[in-house]
Amino acid sequence: MSEPLKDKPQKAEKKIKIHPEGSRAKEKTGRIKDPASTHVMHVDEHVTHHEDAAATTSPNTYQLATGPYKLFPITTISYILKEEITHCLRDMQYEPLHSREMTLTLCEVIRTRVKELMIPRYKTVILVHIGQLNGQGMQISSRCLWDPNFDTFVSHSFKNTSLFCSATVYGIYFE
Repeated sequence: MSEPLKDKPQKAEKKIKIHPEGSRAKEKTGRIKDPASTHVMHVDEHVTHHEDAAATTSPNTYQLATGPYKLFPITTISYILKEEITHCLRDMQYEPLHSREMTLTLCEVIRTRVKELMIPRYKTVILVHIGQLNGQGMQISSRCLWDPNFDTFVSHSFKNTSLFCSATVYGIYFE
């Protein structure tokens, strides 16, 4: 009895042989294929190509200048940082759990106030650090890859009798 499964050709997979070395052949794209890169490929019939699907592109801005027409408002954001941090933390005593919640709250309040400025083409990143004030030293640093002509940051520090706070808003120009 012969095995019918071995006699049937496999439909799920085809072998396509690209021309052997030494001959140059045109691919389906119309380009001439380099003979050094010839090989045998396996093509799955079930894979479909979506050539009709639209590629995602960003809309044209029609902006001819290479930089922003409105710069990041450093003084306004500095005022926002000072006002919000002083208002929220002026009479607060340091408590670890409450400070964690206050950090998130301050970030959201600052983000909302900065978004209300509607600064075109700038992305913002807001960092807030709150810690206990015990006479210890602390250094906060950051490293960024950016264009120094257009990208910038604003920072404000605050301390009362029991805690300190450092807030930074980064403005990154998005072209």
